[in-house]
Amino acid sequence: MDISAFSDDNFDTKAWINGILKNAENQEKKENYTMSIVMKLQLCVQQVNNALEETSQQVLMSLPKIIRDTKNLHQEATVLKEKMAAVRSEIIQIEQDTGKSINTIEKLDSIKNELNLAKQGLHESDNWTILVNDLEEVFDSKNIENISTKIIGMQRSLQLLVNVGDYEDRKLQLEGLKNRLEAIASPAIVQAFTSSNTEQSTMFVRIFNSMGRLPQLLKYYHKCQKDVLLKKWRNQLEIEQDESVIQWIHNFYGILLSNWHTQQKWFNQVFTNQNSSESFVEIYTDVLGSLDPSLNECIDAALKQTEDKLVFLLEVKQVTQQFATNLLDVLDHSSSGKPPKDKLLLLMQAIYIHLVTYTNKYAAYEQAFLIKKLSTINCMKEELPDTIQALGLSIPQVIDIARDAKKRCQQITENCGYCGLLIALRAFLLNYADQYRVALRQIDRSKKQEEDWNTFQLCLSLLQNTGEVLVNLHQLEKDLTATILETNQNKSQFEYKLLMLNAGDRKEYESLVRCVTEGTQLSLLDHVNAEFNKLCSDIHHTTYQVVFSPIAMQLDVVQAGQTWAQFANSTLHNSDLPDYSFSPQEYITQIGQYLMTLPQHLEPFLFRENPSLTCALRAVDQEYSTAGDAEGSLAHVFLKIVARGTCQGFCDRILSICELSQPASRQLAHDIGYLNNVLQDLGISLSENLQQLATLLKLPNDQYHSGSAGYSARYVASVRQMRNITSN
Repeated sequence: MDISAFSDDNFDTKAWINGILKNAENQEKKENYTMSIVMKLQLCVQQVNNALEETSQQVLMSLPKIIRDTKNLHQEATVLKEKMAAVRSEIIQIEQDTGKSINTIEKLDSIKNELNLAKQGLHESDNWTILVNDLEEVFDSKNIENISTKIIGMQRSLQLLVNVGDYEDRKLQLEGLKNRLEAIASPAIVQAFTSSNTEQSTMFVRIFNSMGRLPQLLKYYHKCQKDVLLKKWRNQLEIEQDESVIQWIHNFYGILLSNWHTQQKWFNQVFTNQNSSESFVEIYTDVLGSLDPSLNECIDAALKQTEDKLVFLLEVKQVTQQFATNLLDVLDHSSSGKPPKDKLLLLMQAIYIHLVTYTNKYAAYEQAFLIKKLSTINCMKEELPDTIQALGLSIPQVIDIARDAKKRCQQITENCGYCGLLIALRAFLLNYADQYRVALRQIDRSKKQEEDWNTFQLCLSLLQNTGEVLVNLHQLEKDLTATILETNQNKSQFEYKLLMLNAGDRKEYESLVRCVTEGTQLSLLDHVNAEFNKLCSDIHHTTYQVVFSPIAMQLDVVQAGQTWAQFANSTLHNSDLPDYSFSPQEYITQIGQYLMTLPQHLEPFLFRENPSLTCALRAVDQEYSTAGDAEGSLAHVFLKIVARGTCQGFCDRILSICELSQPASRQLAHDIGYLNNVLQDLGISLSENLQQLATLLKLPNDQYHSGSAGYSARYVASVRQMRNITSN
């Protein structure tokens, strides 16, 4: 019977019984089967009880032996404890008895060591004298290895003579001998380094390292490498006289990189445990700063003969940057690791130093190039419409030229010349603005007093062109700002490129970046935007004059005496006549008709979406900016401005009338009323001033004083005088 289930921690009695009884098919079999299971379980319990009893008997029988073993172990531990106490007391006694003897032995040992040192010092002192006497003969032989062996021996002797009285004199004497050896060895050292003789060079490294003069030997190597590379530069210029300056620079940079690879391997073989990268960084920094003729002299000579200076400078910069990139890549993969950051910065400065002058002059080069490009865009034509059309067609060209200048600034100066770029762009765009000024002056000369819708359309076309320039300028300015912010975010990549700036230019550039990044209100093209905003205002003013001239000509009739003299003997002197008895005069009907036709002339420009013209108008007056985006809103603002000017002109001319009869006064008031009706049809209100004048002109003479109360004192007095009404 399997009773392993009873050992399970989660044993379930009911589940086990149910599982056992599943095998019985009927009730009778279940009872028999159950009885069988119970008997088996009772037998199992009996077996378990027997096993427990046997185990208990065995444990009881073994207890006396365990007790005896424990007691014996306790006795042995007690004996061991007593023996350890006895040993400890003996050690203490020995220390007390032999302490003085050990101190004596220690003193004797130190005396012995001092005697040995004194003996060795006397021996080395004798050895120093012998070596000094031998050296003079060895120096005469000029055998560098023998001389170095003697000097190294003297050096070891001097290390043991630190406490002698003349130590400093001997030290100076030894340095003098080392200097003599160095003077004798210097030609051989130069020869070994120049010819890359590994065996000889290794010998000198061993000798100088033993003498503690390895830095001096590294200086010899530095000078030899510098002389070799400078000689290669001069030889290259003589051999490649027919080549371009760009090719000279490119080839020399190739020589420098090739020399770096070959010499670094040789250096690591000879100068073990020395940082080859650091040494070569110092050498190349010195070489690049000592070229004769210098790179600037070569580039300046070539620039004088080059027509396209910016292309030439771009080639120089690309060659230089490629060399710097290759050199940094070599350093990144060098087994010696990177040199200190300050020395690497000096090397990068030496690489880029010849570009500093041209970055400083970049504004002048770029400005000259842009002005030359602008001169090829001829917008001034014989006919004024052709000129304005040419200006509109030139806008994409001009903006493309400006964007190309931005790209060139990045390519030539890595955006370090941004301040110079802004100067060049301002000059270029201001020169472009002058062409708009010329066109505006042509319009001023061609405008007439009478109605001239052709000139009006030319004015709006020129204003639209100017607005299109403004829209493109705003986008260009956003692009310029975004480039500065992007460049400032990549400071780690930009660090070496700033070496193309001198101290003053760098300070100016950092100030520009600070203004942009800190959100200071700074317009990169402020002068240009201001000029084109002023252009918009001036063109708008001219447009207004063209539109208003016919109105002004008709309004001049108001102040003419004969206009109102016809009413002096008029039968319409009776003040009781109704208003419909009067009809508007021709001058005001002409003005009314003119104003009513104005919207249809504005429709092609202002009654449809026109971003360029919208930008121009909003640069002119705040009233256009608040007009909203509804269709015709800008046209309505222009109509309001013309209406306002008409009302003001009408008002000024009325105030200049000398005398008005009663019928003439009512006629003038009726004319004002007609203008009011016209303006209402256009959705515009008559000005407050004209409303007051119309009311004062209609007042009967006997009611004038009472009816004019609350009106402008100036208008009340002026109307009273022209109507010859007696003052109170």
